[in-house]
Amino acid sequence: MGKVTVSTLKKMKAEGEKFVCITAYDATFARVVGEAGAEVILVGDSLGNVIQGHDSTIPVTMDHMVYHTDCVCRAAVDSLVIADLPFMAYTTPEQTMANATRLMQAGAQMVKMEGGVWLSESISMLVERGVPVCAHLGLTPQSVNVFGGYRVQGRTPKGAKSILADAVEIQDAGASLLVLECIPQDLAADISSKLDIPVIGIGAGPGTDAQVLVLHDLLGLSEHTARFVQNFMAGQDSIAGGVRAFVEAVKSGDYPRPEHSYQ
Repeated sequence: MGKVTVSTLKKMKAEGEKFVCITAYDATFARVVGEAGAEVILVGDSLGNVIQGHDSTIPVTMDHMVYHTDCVCRAAVDSLVIADLPFMAYTTPEQTMANATRLMQAGAQMVKMEGGVWLSESISMLVERGVPVCAHLGLTPQSVNVFGGYRVQGRTPKGAKSILADAVEIQDAGASLLVLECIPQDLAADISSKLDIPVIGIGAGPGTDAQVLVLHDLLGLSEHTARFVQNFMAGQDSIAGGVRAFVEAVKSGDYPRPEHSYQ
């Protein structure tokens, strides 16, 4: 598919073409995901759950993220690689820049941060210095203890208004991409239509510009999954086939279906 860049994804949004993001944490799966046609690979702090066996992403450290980013980038040929800044790794602009530098020097082409308008200053500083940013709103897993669990966000008028306002502010600060997790599908579609930057959904319905799933979830390997997860290994005879099935389902519009979305 040729090397994917931010410009590639913006063009796909403008033309109404869906793109795909899948997590990966090592070279082998980065190769499989890339060969399946996923435009974006996310080195997610979800490795805390699926690799390390924790019940949240909070124990993941910068050293963990740098190591796994380096592994993935050795095998990611065409896909755009985004790496998560983990819990408490971006509390100040200065700390954010130092830690983002480590991920970019490990090979990432973009960093991802969870949070709203309070990130604006850090986003602006990173972008001004050549570091593209993907923001993350809605259910932000690093804030699970504040939310009191993994709960759908934005269901009240006040909550929906807040997420939309944060999305606009984050775009204005210079973010290149936005992830929306576990919000009502109508809200996600509204935000996607109002933003110029591409929006990646997870549990946010079919109205976003792209979809992302954790690799282990889409392969049916996770013990506990959310309603938006589908096992794409069903009917497949190989892992590569399962990954390709997810890519094809997103691009054709067959995923996500109504049962994967929230109202």
